[in-house]
Amino acid sequence: MTWPKNFNEVPKAAFTRKDIYAEEMKRIFFGQEWHPVAHESELPNPGDFKTFRLAGVPLLIARDREGVVRVFYNACSHRGNQLETAVMGNKTEFECPYHRWLFDAKGDLVGCPNHRDFLPGFDKSDYPLAQPRFDSFYGLIFVTLSAETETLTEFLGDSQNSLRELLGGDGRLKLLGYQKVRYDSNWKSYTDNDGYHAPLLHQAFKLLNWQGGKGRQFAATKHGHVCFESALSVVSGPTVLKDDSLIAFKGQDPAVGSRIVMLFPTFVSTKHLDVINLRFATPIDEETVEVHYAYFAHQDDDEDMVLHRLRQSSNLLGPCGLISMEDASIFHRIHIGNHTPGNAIFQKGVHDQSKLESEFLQNDESGNLPRWEYYRSVMGFERAEA
Repeated sequence: MTWPKNFNEVPKAAFTRKDIYAEEMKRIFFGQEWHPVAHESELPNPGDFKTFRLAGVPLLIARDREGVVRVFYNACSHRGNQLETAVMGNKTEFECPYHRWLFDAKGDLVGCPNHRDFLPGFDKSDYPLAQPRFDSFYGLIFVTLSAETETLTEFLGDSQNSLRELLGGDGRLKLLGYQKVRYDSNWKSYTDNDGYHAPLLHQAFKLLNWQGGKGRQFAATKHGHVCFESALSVVSGPTVLKDDSLIAFKGQDPAVGSRIVMLFPTFVSTKHLDVINLRFATPIDEETVEVHYAYFAHQDDDEDMVLHRLRQSSNLLGPCGLISMEDASIFHRIHIGNHTPGNAIFQKGVHDQSKLESEFLQNDESGNLPRWEYYRSVMGFERAEA
C-alpha cells in the first residue's frame, strides 16, 4: 500500500485489511515497542498475581514472597500448557494441571512428579518459567517481545514528566477497580482519539469547559506519544448537575486539572479532575480491541478522598461514564466508515500538510499525526511522491 503524500492524510484501508493487521503483529506488537500491562499497585501483597494477554500472548505478572514483581509467559516450561486461568488472585505457587509441574512466584520449578524417569541429567533449575523482557516506570510495568527494543527511558522520552505526574508523582497508587470492554473496532480507531472531538461529541465534557480551557498538547519522541496538560475550569450553575460534588476538583494543581498520556501503540492514561485512569488495551483481531480501564487512588489519600475518587471514577470516565459513554458507538461507526474508499483527512490544527509539527493546541486533532508518521515508517509504507 502506498501512503498519501500529505502528512494529514491516512488511508482508510489501514484500519480494515487483514494482511495489514497480520503485519502489525510482527512489526509492532511482536516488534520493538514497549507495552504497559499492569501497575504494581494491582498486586499490593506478596503472592498477588494478575494475568493479561498482549496481542494473544498470555502473561503472568506475580509478586513473590519478598515483594518483587516479575512478568512471565503464562505457559508451563514443560509442554506449554496455560499455567494460570484466573484473572487475578493470590498464590505463592502455580501448578500446571496437566502433569503437576509446580513453580514458585519467582518462576523457579520446585517440583515435578516422576522426574527420576526423565532424561539423564535432568535438572529442575534448567526449566524455570520463561520471561519476556520487562521494565517499570513509577510502578507501571512494561513488556516488550523483542530483544532489540530500545531502553524504556529512551522509549518514553519527553513523555516521562507528564506520565510521572499522572501516576500521582511517585507511583504510589492504590487500585480501586476495573471496567473491561471489547469495542467493535480496529485498535487504531480506538487510539486515534483527539482533543478536537472532546467537547463536541461528549456533551458532558462541557461540564469541564474543555474547549475553553488553557493547555498544551505535544508529541514526545519519534514514536509519536501524545501528551496533554490542560486546565479544567469546572462549570457551575443550576443547569449543570443537581449534585455538583461529582465534578468537584480536590487536586493540588488546578492549572493542570487534566493530564493525558497516549503511548504508542495502544496505551492511554488519563487524569481528569481527581480520576486516575490507566487503560490497558490489546488487539483481538482486525475488527476488535479489548480495553481494561483500571482506576486508582493515591496511597496517602484519606478515606474521604478515596471515596471521592471512586465516585468520580465510577461515573465520569470509562465505557459507560457520563463524559465518555459515546465512545463505543463512535469507535464502531468509525470502523464501519473506514470500509469505504479514500483517506481520513485531519484538519484541526494543520497549518501545512507537507510538514509535521510537534506542538499543538489542547483541542487540535493534528497531535495524532506524529504517531501516524511513526506507524507508517514502522510498517514500511512508502509515501507517495509529490
